[in-house]
Amino acid sequence: MGLAWTAMGGSTLYIETILVEQGEGKGALHVTGQLGDVMKESAQIAHTVARTILLEKEPDNQFFANSKLHLHVPAGATPKDGPSAGCTMITSMLSLAMKRSVKKDLAMTGELTLTGKILPIGGVKEKTIAARRSEVKTIIFPSANRRDFDELAPNVKEGLDVHFVDDYNQIFNIALGEDPKRED
Repeated sequence: MGLAWTAMGGSTLYIETILVEQGEGKGALHVTGQLGDVMKESAQIAHTVARTILLEKEPDNQFFANSKLHLHVPAGATPKDGPSAGCTMITSMLSLAMKRSVKKDLAMTGELTLTGKILPIGGVKEKTIAARRSEVKTIIFPSANRRDFDELAPNVKEGLDVHFVDDYNQIFNIALGEDPKRED
Protein backbone atom coordinates (compact mmCIF):
# COMPACT_ATOMS: atom_id res chain seq x y z
CA MET A 1 0.00 0.00 0.00
CA GLY A 2 1.34 3.35 -1.03
CA LEU A 3 0.25 6.82 -0.02
CA ALA A 4 -0.63 9.54 -2.50
CA TRP A 5 -1.32 13.24 -2.38
CA THR A 6 -4.37 14.31 -4.38
CA ALA A 7 -6.26 17.57 -4.90
CA MET A 8 -8.81 16.20 -2.40
CA GLY A 9 -6.13 15.45 0.23
CA GLY A 10 -4.38 12.13 0.74
CA SER A 11 -5.35 8.65 -0.36
CA THR A 12 -4.05 5.13 -0.22
CA LEU A 13 -2.69 3.65 -3.41
CA TYR A 14 -2.63 -0.10 -3.91
CA ILE A 15 0.03 -1.61 -6.13
CA GLU A 16 -0.58 -5.08 -7.55
CA THR A 17 2.00 -7.21 -9.36
CA ILE A 18 1.31 -10.58 -10.95
CA LEU A 19 3.31 -13.10 -12.91
CA VAL A 20 2.07 -13.28 -16.51
CA GLU A 21 4.51 -15.70 -18.11
CA GLN A 22 7.76 -17.47 -17.28
CA GLY A 23 10.50 -18.79 -19.52
CA GLU A 24 14.17 -18.24 -20.10
CA GLY A 25 14.83 -14.64 -21.14
CA LYS A 26 11.17 -13.59 -20.74
CA GLY A 27 12.00 -10.87 -18.16
CA ALA A 28 9.75 -7.87 -18.83
CA LEU A 29 7.41 -5.44 -17.10
CA HIS A 30 3.99 -4.21 -18.28
CA VAL A 31 2.29 -1.40 -16.33
CA THR A 32 -1.35 -0.25 -16.28
CA GLY A 33 -3.64 1.97 -14.23
CA GLN A 34 -3.61 5.30 -16.13
CA LEU A 35 -0.11 6.14 -14.96
CA GLY A 36 1.63 9.33 -15.99
CA ASP A 37 5.14 9.39 -17.43
CA VAL A 38 6.86 9.98 -14.08
CA MET A 39 5.04 7.04 -12.48
CA LYS A 40 5.89 4.80 -15.45
CA GLU A 41 9.54 5.75 -15.00
CA SER A 42 9.24 4.92 -11.28
CA ALA A 43 7.96 1.46 -12.22
CA GLN A 44 10.94 0.87 -14.54
CA ILE A 45 13.39 2.05 -11.86
CA ALA A 46 11.68 -0.20 -9.30
CA HIS A 47 11.99 -3.18 -11.66
CA THR A 48 15.71 -2.53 -12.22
CA VAL A 49 16.48 -2.07 -8.53
CA ALA A 50 14.35 -5.12 -7.61
CA ARG A 51 16.47 -7.25 -9.96
CA THR A 52 19.64 -6.02 -8.25
CA ILE A 53 18.33 -6.58 -4.73
CA LEU A 54 17.01 -10.05 -5.54
CA LEU A 55 20.41 -11.10 -6.90
CA GLU A 56 22.07 -9.76 -3.73
CA LYS A 57 19.67 -11.56 -1.37
CA GLU A 58 19.05 -14.74 -3.40
CA PRO A 59 21.85 -15.12 -6.01
CA ASP A 60 20.30 -18.24 -7.55
CA ASN A 61 16.83 -16.70 -7.97
CA GLN A 62 16.39 -15.84 -11.67
CA PHE A 63 12.77 -14.69 -11.24
CA PHE A 64 13.15 -11.26 -12.87
CA ALA A 65 15.33 -12.50 -15.74
CA ASN A 66 12.76 -15.13 -16.67
CA SER A 67 9.40 -13.57 -15.72
CA LYS A 68 7.02 -11.26 -17.53
CA LEU A 69 5.27 -9.18 -14.87
CA HIS A 70 2.18 -7.00 -14.92
CA LEU A 71 2.10 -4.14 -12.40
CA HIS A 72 -1.26 -2.43 -11.96
CA VAL A 73 -2.40 0.51 -9.86
CA PRO A 74 -6.19 0.08 -9.40
CA ALA A 75 -8.74 2.85 -9.90
CA GLY A 76 -7.72 3.02 -13.55
CA ALA A 77 -10.17 5.86 -14.29
CA THR A 78 -8.15 8.13 -11.98
CA PRO A 79 -4.97 9.58 -13.52
CA LYS A 80 -1.91 9.00 -11.34
CA ASP A 81 1.53 10.55 -11.55
CA GLY A 82 4.50 11.39 -9.37
CA PRO A 83 7.59 9.55 -8.17
CA SER A 84 6.59 8.70 -4.59
CA ALA A 85 5.19 5.22 -5.36
CA GLY A 86 8.61 3.85 -6.33
CA CYS A 87 9.24 2.26 -2.94
CA THR A 88 5.79 0.63 -2.99
CA MET A 89 6.28 -0.71 -6.52
CA ILE A 90 9.60 -2.39 -5.72
CA THR A 91 8.13 -3.90 -2.55
CA SER A 92 5.25 -5.38 -4.57
CA MET A 93 7.67 -6.89 -7.09
CA LEU A 94 10.03 -8.34 -4.47
CA SER A 95 7.09 -9.76 -2.51
CA LEU A 96 6.08 -11.73 -5.60
CA ALA A 97 9.63 -12.75 -6.56
CA MET A 98 10.55 -13.93 -3.06
CA LYS A 99 7.11 -15.33 -2.16
CA ARG A 100 6.97 -13.17 0.97
CA SER A 101 3.86 -11.37 2.17
CA VAL A 102 3.99 -7.69 3.00
CA LYS A 103 2.83 -6.65 6.45
CA LYS A 104 -0.92 -5.96 6.17
CA ASP A 105 -1.20 -2.69 8.11
CA LEU A 106 1.81 -1.05 6.44
CA ALA A 107 1.86 1.90 4.04
CA MET A 108 4.86 3.63 2.50
CA THR A 109 5.84 6.53 0.30
CA GLY A 110 9.14 7.63 -1.18
CA GLU A 111 10.88 8.18 -4.49
CA LEU A 112 13.30 5.38 -5.35
CA THR A 113 16.57 6.07 -7.19
CA LEU A 114 18.54 3.59 -9.30
CA THR A 115 21.02 3.23 -6.45
CA GLY A 116 18.25 2.35 -3.95
CA LYS A 117 18.14 5.72 -2.18
CA ILE A 118 14.77 6.98 -0.93
CA LEU A 119 14.16 10.65 -1.72
CA PRO A 120 11.74 13.06 0.02
CA ILE A 121 8.10 13.45 -0.92
CA GLY A 122 5.37 16.05 -0.49
CA GLY A 123 2.03 15.87 1.29
CA VAL A 124 3.16 14.27 4.56
CA LYS A 125 0.10 15.53 6.46
CA GLU A 126 -2.38 14.40 3.81
CA LYS A 127 -0.68 11.02 3.43
CA THR A 128 -0.63 10.45 7.19
CA ILE A 129 -4.35 11.24 7.46
CA ALA A 130 -5.07 8.88 4.55
CA ALA A 131 -3.11 6.12 6.31
CA ARG A 132 -5.13 6.63 9.51
CA ARG A 133 -8.40 6.47 7.54
CA SER A 134 -7.29 3.12 6.12
CA GLU A 135 -6.41 1.76 9.59
CA VAL A 136 -2.70 1.64 8.79
CA LYS A 137 -0.57 1.14 11.90
CA THR A 138 2.93 1.42 10.36
CA ILE A 139 4.09 4.11 7.92
CA ILE A 140 7.42 4.42 6.13
CA PHE A 141 8.55 7.92 5.14
CA PRO A 142 11.85 9.19 3.70
CA SER A 143 14.24 10.43 6.41
CA ALA A 144 14.25 13.86 4.78
CA ASN A 145 10.55 14.16 5.72
CA ARG A 146 11.06 13.64 9.46
CA ARG A 147 10.65 17.35 10.25
CA ASP A 148 7.39 17.49 8.24
CA PHE A 149 6.02 14.59 10.27
CA ASP A 150 7.25 16.00 13.59
CA GLU A 151 5.33 19.24 12.90
CA LEU A 152 1.98 17.41 12.62
CA ALA A 153 -0.59 17.73 15.40
CA PRO A 154 -0.28 15.05 18.09
CA ASN A 155 -3.73 13.62 17.33
CA VAL A 156 -2.66 12.97 13.70
CA LYS A 157 0.50 11.08 14.78
CA GLU A 158 -1.02 9.23 17.74
CA GLY A 159 -0.84 5.43 17.63
CA LEU A 160 1.30 5.24 14.49
CA ASP A 161 4.58 3.34 14.22
CA VAL A 162 6.55 5.55 11.84
CA HIS A 163 9.89 4.64 10.28
CA PHE A 164 12.15 7.10 8.47
CA VAL A 165 14.46 5.60 5.85
CA ASP A 166 17.26 6.65 3.51
CA ASP A 167 17.73 3.43 1.57
CA TYR A 168 15.47 0.71 0.16
CA ASN A 169 17.17 -2.03 2.20
CA GLN A 170 15.67 -0.41 5.31
CA ILE A 171 12.20 -0.68 3.75
CA PHE A 172 12.87 -4.28 2.77
CA ASN A 173 13.66 -5.19 6.37
CA ILE A 174 10.46 -3.54 7.66
CA ALA A 175 8.07 -4.68 4.92
CA LEU A 176 9.37 -8.11 3.97
CA GLY A 177 11.78 -8.91 6.79
CA GLU A 178 12.90 -12.43 7.46
CA ASP A 179 9.49 -14.09 7.89
CA PRO A 180 8.46 -15.54 4.51
CA LYS A 181 5.00 -16.64 5.74
CA ARG A 182 3.97 -13.45 7.57
CA GLU A 183 0.54 -13.57 9.20
CA ASP A 184 0.43 -10.02 10.62
